[in-house]
Amino acid sequence: MPWHVLCSLLIIYIMKKILLLTDKPFAQVAIDGIQKVVTDAGYELKLCEKYGTDMARVTRVAADVDALIIRSDKVTPEIMDAAPGLKIIVRAGAGYDNVDLEAATQRGICVMNTPGQNSNAVAELAFGMMVMAVRNMYNGTSGFELKGKKLGIHAYGNVGRNVARIAKGFGMEIYAFDAYCPKEAIEADGVIPVESAEALYEICNVVSIHIPATPGTRMSINYNLLNRMPKNGLIVNTARKEVINEIELVKVMEDRADLKYVTDIMPDDHAELLEKFAGRYFTTPKKMGAQTAEANINAGIAAANQIVGFFKDGCEKFRVNK
Repeated sequence: MPWHVLCSLLIIYIMKKILLLTDKPFAQVAIDGIQKVVTDAGYELKLCEKYGTDMARVTRVAADVDALIIRSDKVTPEIMDAAPGLKIIVRAGAGYDNVDLEAATQRGICVMNTPGQNSNAVAELAFGMMVMAVRNMYNGTSGFELKGKKLGIHAYGNVGRNVARIAKGFGMEIYAFDAYCPKEAIEADGVIPVESAEALYEICNVVSIHIPATPGTRMSINYNLLNRMPKNGLIVNTARKEVINEIELVKVMEDRADLKYVTDIMPDDHAELLEKFAGRYFTTPKKMGAQTAEANINAGIAAANQIVGFFKDGCEKFRVNK
């Protein structure tokens, strides 16, 4: 076999294939940016968009890939098994509870997220919903101002820090609770650290939730916490719906006609909440935190760069599984 043919075959054989698996597609400008990163690295990009419930299509397309870039798409053991060469999955965004981490670890697959890329978009959305809520969903009646109110940030990560930055412009008094963030780091940003979630909810007029969905946090936002809030309290959830105990949310809003709840993750009990608490409850039709052009581009390109770094340099900086 001629040498140039052998080289061509070798290149084809070792070329990494990266699958952009996104039921909710990236913006075209983001796809173009991802394509450039992948092509410049000498890899091949495959697309599988708007697949809905057609999992046969997903497993067929994934059969020969080395890497996955996803958004909110669920990656199950079945999908992993359909891609025997899969080495890395990158969730373009902060949350990664849509990936079966244990199954990935068992199969030797590295899972990463792209922390910080969507943070400003989520923080701005949280404030947009805050303003809407304190102005009574813009129904024409007299509401409240955010200036001078006490804002509690539940989890002081990338999003929480951006929320604090914006809150300063509103003239709010800012508190934060994060069991894993040193209080010195919180204080360095001009934010007041508190010792517990209970203290945060007792002090603050508005609480913005940014905790991840983990075994320890699921359903942790319960009656006990929410009922501690001062009169006319507002809860803003741009994290995960799983962290809310929905049964107890309904109960506390029944008992406390002054409380409001706004979110960008539609609760399972949406119909009941809407019927019972019109004017005090709002949800977007789908998750909206990262739905900006900037966040879309940033997270997608970051995911592509992390995959290239993983294959070329062994970089696992943002690995989230063991």
